[in-house]
Amino acid sequence: MTLSRDDIRRVPLGHYTRPAGDPLAGRRIVVGAYLVPHPDGLLLFDSGFGEVPDPESDRYYRTVRRPLRDGLGEHGVDPGDVRLVVNCHLHRDHCGGNPELPGRPLFVQRAELEAARQPGYTVPGLVDFAGAAYEPLDGEAELLPGVRVVPTPGHTDGHQSLVVDCAEGPVVLLGQAYEFASDWARAAVAWSLARDGVEAPLDDPPWVGRLQALEPCRVLLAHDLASVEAVAGSSTA
Repeated sequence: MTLSRDDIRRVPLGHYTRPAGDPLAGRRIVVGAYLVPHPDGLLLFDSGFGEVPDPESDRYYRTVRRPLRDGLGEHGVDPGDVRLVVNCHLHRDHCGGNPELPGRPLFVQRAELEAARQPGYTVPGLVDFAGAAYEPLDGEAELLPGVRVVPTPGHTDGHQSLVVDCAEGPVVLLGQAYEFASDWARAAVAWSLARDGVEAPLDDPPWVGRLQALEPCRVLLAHDLASVEAVAGSSTA
């Protein structure tokens, strides 16, 4: 079975509002996960806020939660159908549904897991819970045939993205490596220009070139409902 890029399904799981003082103050930010129906098992990339309350943060960010079960159910999926979970990182809006998936392998970078166990990083109960089954990774790794993790540090030191081979070309689940699709599109164009001899940008990490070299047919993000699609050998939003 060869996946199509359209087999990868977005699961909206709520939103939050950027607080006063933030450069994007007042902007509502969507929180999304993704289902990858691989022949070797259904993979979930991120799991949203979940249902463990965090009253102080919920008030500060005006959090609106959508239960993971409801989001999956929209696609005819039950939490019990999920076979493995990949988290781009372990902030509360990306790993909140993990406690609802006990016993499932949880793939994160080892550096991310260590950071998440430090005070003030995230909600502790979302990291170490009954049935948590972490599979810590040290760098790039193939999780399933045609599915691999690529470290994309920046938002956090242990941030990672997922690359899924599809019939149309690789699909990149970027997580929060960039906030918005337009940010990735700009970085991808800058990398393409650098490849052609233009001076490389100073503010883009080297993993942008690593991912762009794969010539992804689609790039999807955790906090943006827009995607970046390949058009005639280049990427445009």
